[in-house]
Amino acid sequence: MIEPELSAPLDIHRAHVLPEWIDWNGHMNVGFYVVAFDKATDTLCQQLGIGWEYTRDKIGMTFVLEAHVTYDREVKEGDPLRIATQILDHDAKRLHFIHMMYHRTEGFLAATNELMLMNIDFETRRSAPWPDWAKARIDKIAPLHARLPRPRQAGRLIGIKKKS
Repeated sequence: MIEPELSAPLDIHRAHVLPEWIDWNGHMNVGFYVVAFDKATDTLCQQLGIGWEYTRDKIGMTFVLEAHVTYDREVKEGDPLRIATQILDHDAKRLHFIHMMYHRTEGFLAATNELMLMNIDFETRRSAPWPDWAKARIDKIAPLHARLPRPRQAGRLIGIKKKS
């Protein structure tokens, strides 16, 4: 198991916009933002000791219960990406966090992805408390992230504001 990165936010995931991610508008298609964010979730899970091996070895799984994406600025083919992750909250079974996708060289915020992740028992496929090693890592990392300002995109509701 790797040593967890204690930076706040977790800022180690890097990617590039792939040619197959481009739509007819000439920018990254909405679905591929989710793909890029999913890879960043894999990076977070590795940090917590609940990555691919966790499921492969039939120890447990994680399921996303809810997700919300904001699209702040377009990115195009070949653009370098930096995805930073901030833990917002957690309990015995769940982890609430947000990914922030930045253009790695120009620095602008391109998109965010807020997620609720739940730990799942491999055998029963039901929710279960985090294994001790994951809980210890979450308990170590979350307070560092709690010191950060809450991103304005976190907790947003979707809807059309009615004019009076």
